[in-house]
Amino acid sequence: MENKFKCRFCNPCAGLGCAGELPGMGGINKNANFILNCQGWNDIPFGPENSFRKEIRLAPMTGAVENVGYPDERQFYFDLIAGCVSSGARLSIGDGVPDCKLQWGIEAVRAAGKKAAVFIKPYSNKKIFERFEWAADVSEFCGIDIDAYNILTMRNKASLEKKDAASLLELKSCFARRGIPFVIKGIFSEADIELAEQVRPDVVFVSNHGGRVEAREQSTAEFLAEKFQLLRSFCGQIWVDGGIRSWNDVFKAQSYGVSEVLAGRPFVSCLCQKKSFENIF
Repeated sequence: MENKFKCRFCNPCAGLGCAGELPGMGGINKNANFILNCQGWNDIPFGPENSFRKEIRLAPMTGAVENVGYPDERQFYFDLIAGCVSSGARLSIGDGVPDCKLQWGIEAVRAAGKKAAVFIKPYSNKKIFERFEWAADVSEFCGIDIDAYNILTMRNKASLEKKDAASLLELKSCFARRGIPFVIKGIFSEADIELAEQVRPDVVFVSNHGGRVEAREQSTAEFLAEKFQLLRSFCGQIWVDGGIRSWNDVFKAQSYGVSEVLAGRPFVSCLCQKKSFENIF
């Protein structure tokens, strides 16, 4: 089969080879935040915590055909989940358009006998509840991907909403009754912090969507270092992604009180090159 992967397999993966390639592995503004994300972990010092764990979680990734160039959308989720399970990485899945992307991710997690953090885009709450029911048996956490609203094409295609505190509190209450911790993903601005402070989710997830969405020009590492003390005053856990490329990056994130560090592109690169996920870094 001809290799049509859109990843350039750059070493290191620093946001230079795929600049601006959307669909593809890149991001907007010539990969400005993708590049900053990768640089950011080198730029910030270690934080005050000194308990380090060699643990990582797969970031939610969809769009296998259009973004990755994988030959089969459904098989991508099964291959990706299987690789993560074999390496001991924790799991996340996300949704997209059409709905089969989420459904196949759910199937892959279920087939592996595992649970995952399930991230759903900011649809109407009625639509979010429907998708949660699909994923309820595999959900370790349930999160709302609020930064997906900043993807204009996705916003229009999927009728996404800009979430306010009232709608997020309704979701949090529903998930709490089911015993599922609630995550707000995409915290990357002062307005996002204010929103999260009103909702007080179980998990605040610092993310700029891998540098793929319209957002302030900054790395997630820098944002975390500036805001972690404030964030942990109103949530149970902090998660982060964006530019994670080494165990040193993971440990540096943990030094700011981060409970879960997530990575996406490194897992996809390993999968496409048929490398062991145990050698992700």
